[in-house]
Amino acid sequence: MPNVAVLTNDLQYEFTYKITTDAQELERKLKQFNVFLDGIRKAGQLVIHLQLIHDPNDPAVQRRYQNRAAGIPAIAGTPGNQLIDIIHHPSDLVVVKSRDSGFFETELDNTLQRLGVKTVVVTGLQTHVCVQTTAADAFFRGYNVWVPDDCVFSPTTEDTDRALEWLAGYCATVAPSTEILSLLNRSDDLPERGTGSRA
Repeated sequence: MPNVAVLTNDLQYEFTYKITTDAQELERKLKQFNVFLDGIRKAGQLVIHLQLIHDPNDPAVQRRYQNRAAGIPAIAGTPGNQLIDIIHHPSDLVVVKSRDSGFFETELDNTLQRLGVKTVVVTGLQTHVCVQTTAADAFFRGYNVWVPDDCVFSPTTEDTDRALEWLAGYCATVAPSTEILSLLNRSDDLPERGTGSRA
């Protein structure tokens, strides 16, 4: 049974512009991200993709996007709503969410508890929105929270830097993905925040 689960947020085709609008840079970043996910799988740990799906009849969703010219994003069954192929492996799990946090009215907590997961590594889009809220909600529920600073994305570096600073100061251990993989290659879990056992 895994001790660690990597949670990806909103890595769906219609949101790739929030990573970058440059096609070559996008390919490079997704390949780098997938190296991390492959390392997690090889270490015997779990990958869970949090897939955002909006209900267009939800009043909260309607209010949020009422002035958006392109309409409501992340509608079920649309091609853009699909998870990006390169980062999705058959062994991965998918949990559907309808809000920014992956824990809000979803099966995520029950799934993690059932599998015995104690540590979550929160990744994906956007650092200052879904990553930040999912990490905080994980912390509130007693999980050990890590965030790889090179596997989170926002349209601006300022948004990412501000969110990472908040996360590191409040609820998560922020570290490079290579450090996380190195630790997992020596142990079946990641150290708790502030234990001083990182290397």
